[in-house]
Amino acid sequence: MSLAAVPAQAASGAPAVGATGAVGAAGEAILRRQRVRESAARTYARSFPIVPVRANGMTVEGADGRRYLDCLSGAGTLALGHNHPVVLEAIRGTLDSGAPLHLLDLATAEKDDFTSALFESLPAEFAGRARVHFCGPAGTDAVEAALKLTQTATGRSGALAFTGAYHGMTAGALALTGNVAVKEPLPSGGEVVRLPYPYGYRCPFGVGGEAGADLAATYVERLLDDPSGGVLPPAAMILEAVQGEGGVVPAPDRWLREMRRITAERGIPLIVDEVQTGVGRTGAMWAVEHSGIVPDAMVLSKAIGGSLPLAVVVYREDYDGWRPGAHTGTFRGNTLAMAAGAATLRYVAAHGLAERAAVVGDRMAARLRALAGELPVIGDVRGRGLMLGVELVDPTAEPDACGARPADPALAVRVREACLARGLIVELGGRHDAVLRLLPPLTITDEQVTAVLERLAEAIASASAEAGGPGARPGVASGAASVEAGSGRGAR
Repeated sequence: MSLAAVPAQAASGAPAVGATGAVGAAGEAILRRQRVRESAARTYARSFPIVPVRANGMTVEGADGRRYLDCLSGAGTLALGHNHPVVLEAIRGTLDSGAPLHLLDLATAEKDDFTSALFESLPAEFAGRARVHFCGPAGTDAVEAALKLTQTATGRSGALAFTGAYHGMTAGALALTGNVAVKEPLPSGGEVVRLPYPYGYRCPFGVGGEAGADLAATYVERLLDDPSGGVLPPAAMILEAVQGEGGVVPAPDRWLREMRRITAERGIPLIVDEVQTGVGRTGAMWAVEHSGIVPDAMVLSKAIGGSLPLAVVVYREDYDGWRPGAHTGTFRGNTLAMAAGAATLRYVAAHGLAERAAVVGDRMAARLRALAGELPVIGDVRGRGLMLGVELVDPTAEPDACGARPADPALAVRVREACLARGLIVELGGRHDAVLRLLPPLTITDEQVTAVLERLAEAIASASAEAGGPGARPGVASGAASVEAGSGRGAR
């Protein structure tokens, strides 16, 4: 059956219809129970009303027999895709060995091996004088730990964070996060000074490009040095080298080097949040390597656990002023995650997957930028490596001083639905949830790259045509229909 014959998910959240009918009786019952029993805070389940039953590599199979190319990858967690053989082998080997699966923070052979693999992967200048603290199993807890670490070391309490930032959902991490909607109902999580993050397409200074990034750096330096600027000496600055949830916005390398200089000269610890950018995602093992900066602390999670929950903060040893028990948590000793994580780190390094991510990411970005010339609803294409963003806009609206048009979040939702109907999982992000975010596994094949781009192009053209606006081009509506979502062709 042609992809064009597969209707998109209804706006009400009803599941998309596939080649074998609806989700299936068993799958629909599961979705119904989820809607009744789980909280209103559920997110991805609303965007993707499917019931995955099997997954391999980049392919996810639903209860209805339909197969999807997964460009979400557990929000960047699955560096090697679903159920990679090296990960399964590490997990099975650990289970068969009889090793304890939970030991708080006691020493184990698996933990020692993971720590070795992690330190081998880090920039040598950083790893040579570093300590690691194992946190609760989510990145947000590692952010909390990094804050407490720098507060203890400096005796200060405030922090510097950036517009567009996302650092987690616990109190301290949420205070650092830029998204107002998730923070508004809650009391303050501490004093945070919000600084401008360089965002070329929607420059906070209205100039864009390198000039906008230079202004952002100048603003930070002068604000910190202004005795009437209102900023008390902070415990830390925290930033992302590429903002993920903020809309896939890469920081210019020169700006990152300026942030390192500014913080170093003023004795402010610099924390880099590599939760989503780490383990080869941006075309280097760690995103800081592009700029060459050496932070004082790095927050790591997601891919370091090889698909299982694991989070750590790695930091300069001279900051190690904690007392025993200063940051604890029951689930710091996930043996399976450590085994899977060590295997993943070594596989990515041994097979040059970071370098391949750079090459494939550049190829995908080039094709998407060419598509923007044909589909004016694409306002901007950006990213680094296999962390790509496509910002959708209203092409009929007047551009701002930088040439950017207003975001079109309603179109983005329709495109996401059209992608799902075509067997492609793509999630949204950005300031207005109008950025299509592509986070495919580092193991994506050339065939899968072609299928992703074809399906995405067709979905954007179809969704924009439904709205009656410009953007559809002759042949796009059927041009990718040869890749059938139901058959799984192109999704191996």
